[in-house]
Amino acid sequence: MFIDIHAHAYLFNCPPQDGHTQFCTPDEVIVRYDELEIEKGILLPLIGPETYLPQSNEEIIEMCRRYPDRLIPFCNIDPRGIGNSVFTDFGVWLRWYKDHGCKGVGEFMPNLPFSHPLVQNFFKQVEAMGFPLIFDISDRIGEKYGLYDDPGLPQLEDCLRKFPKLRIFGHGPAFWAEIGRLETPADRGGYPGYPVREEGVVPKLFRRYENMWGDLSAGSGYNALARDPEYAAGFLMEFQDRLCFGTDICYSKQEIKLPGFLIKLKDDKKITEKAFWKIARENAIRTLGL
Repeated sequence: MFIDIHAHAYLFNCPPQDGHTQFCTPDEVIVRYDELEIEKGILLPLIGPETYLPQSNEEIIEMCRRYPDRLIPFCNIDPRGIGNSVFTDFGVWLRWYKDHGCKGVGEFMPNLPFSHPLVQNFFKQVEAMGFPLIFDISDRIGEKYGLYDDPGLPQLEDCLRKFPKLRIFGHGPAFWAEIGRLETPADRGGYPGYPVREEGVVPKLFRRYENMWGDLSAGSGYNALARDPEYAAGFLMEFQDRLCFGTDICYSKQEIKLPGFLIKLKDDKKITEKAFWKIARENAIRTLGL
């Protein structure tokens, strides 16, 4: 039924990469996929050195080679790498990964501002390669991973404007929290529990920029919808062409609530069958050329 835009796995049961999370093996991901009726999914390398021992793109490609009917690779490069320079040409690596089956870039998570020259240099080259990019985002610099933006996401908006052919997938608490107007800026760092009393910046970015896409995975994507199901139905209907189902599966016993939530909205006729199937799988097929 579903295609998962966002999943993680390690080929072997290695020590916890962030010090506490025992990530799935690909076999464990596929077991969960069978339970959740997920046909296939995108594996994203975890490379953010602020939190993880960086995972190689080649490990991702190898897992997908072993399970070609179920797993699809993305690649990832830290913009501080290979010279730590705004003049670094990442094209040779991006082209190699594209030639070896990678369909996009992510989960892109350096703890740098969106506006940082190293990030801007990388975005420009990803746009030229024709890859989509899934980011993670933080509400602060330091002690976290993820790109930094200010309340209201002005730096992200500048990127959407400067790189109009780069399909940017929003992901993470500090992005999805702003589906509604925040009661306090501190709410960006978590999962707001109050309903959407007034629209936030996220739907406005979707309306202004056709290259703004949404990765609905993880607690952040689910909470953005479940905090206000009535608003969520309208949001899903309005932006049904640029939203993608995802799990952000990390460990084998992880609770994943989004499939049931979306199915209930469809069964209750809060969203149409057509919109459901676009979000569940068709948008991923179209934008990734699956």
